[in-house]
Amino acid sequence: MPELMKAAIFIEPGRIVLGEKPVPDVGPLDALIRITTTTICGTDVHILKGEYPVERGLIVGHEPVGVIEKLGSAVTGYTEGQRVIAGAITPSGTSYASLCGFHAQCGGQDGHGFKAMGGWRFGNTIDGAQAEFLLVPDAMANLAPVPDGLTDEQVLMCPDIMSTGFSGAESGRIRIGDTVAVFAQGPIGLCATAGAHMMGATTIIGVEALPERQEMARKMGATHIVDFNKVDPVDEIMKITDGRGVDVSIEALGQQQTFEGAMRVLRPGGTLSSLGVYSGDLTIPLGPFAAGLGDHTIRTTLCPGGKERMRRLIDVVAAGRVDAGQLVTHHFPLDSIEDAYELFSHQRDGVLKVAIKP
Repeated sequence: MPELMKAAIFIEPGRIVLGEKPVPDVGPLDALIRITTTTICGTDVHILKGEYPVERGLIVGHEPVGVIEKLGSAVTGYTEGQRVIAGAITPSGTSYASLCGFHAQCGGQDGHGFKAMGGWRFGNTIDGAQAEFLLVPDAMANLAPVPDGLTDEQVLMCPDIMSTGFSGAESGRIRIGDTVAVFAQGPIGLCATAGAHMMGATTIIGVEALPERQEMARKMGATHIVDFNKVDPVDEIMKITDGRGVDVSIEALGQQQTFEGAMRVLRPGGTLSSLGVYSGDLTIPLGPFAAGLGDHTIRTTLCPGGKERMRRLIDVVAAGRVDAGQLVTHHFPLDSIEDAYELFSHQRDGVLKVAIKP
């Protein structure tokens, strides 16, 4: 076992660099994972830009696929050398939040209320996955075995992107025959589109301007594409629905404009399911909100984690219900992580997701 490992380290806003840090020590309930594939998330770009604060010197990243290198003394049910994933959110399973059924919020309480992070620890409050090794806390609650027949790329979306996108559809409580609008077809929006399709929506409207993302949205289940560079998306969605509005709108970008658009296209009593990470205050428009009298529901969701969530998502992939591997458009070695950030953060070359391999 080496003493040092390569890692993508947050230095200051505008700088995430490849450096070295000690390989973590393994506590009784932990597992040390040798990372075989990881990726970059839009939230990592928020960190890079200084829009989401983390401690300097932190290893970034929260989407791990790897092999168990070492198990803590109290960990049972797993073997060293086993292929696993861990969710971006790592609940303990014993907190008040977990026992209330809100596993994603486990660890988000500080005694004075809830922090914005919820239960997100990797690359936020503890070292993350863009490294040669990752320490997974509460391993028995969080490690999900990967079947031999699935590649790293096929399960790479499970820890965050699929879990978050699907949860947007789940939080919207989509029903068979529903009409759904998904604002932005980045990786999370694409998975929200796929989730809406699997849950029975029959009209799924993807709002997106980039041609390659429009094409992918159709593959994921979108029945209509609205290009916001060519038409007003609110007007176009109301035309598509003959003025009724949509049953569920999913906001997957994290901007005032898309949040407001998602509010404006709702039918009376509709649900806005919000997935975006916002870097400023939001304003709810008075008219579409019906002055608070419209029976609307606004749901926010943090990526569900834990091994049972990961098992279900792996089963979705294994059953061929969603081809998540096609979202991986670029590959980089860990040594080129800075180049990967430059490409991903500027959305060049049709990038959707990058696979990073130490």
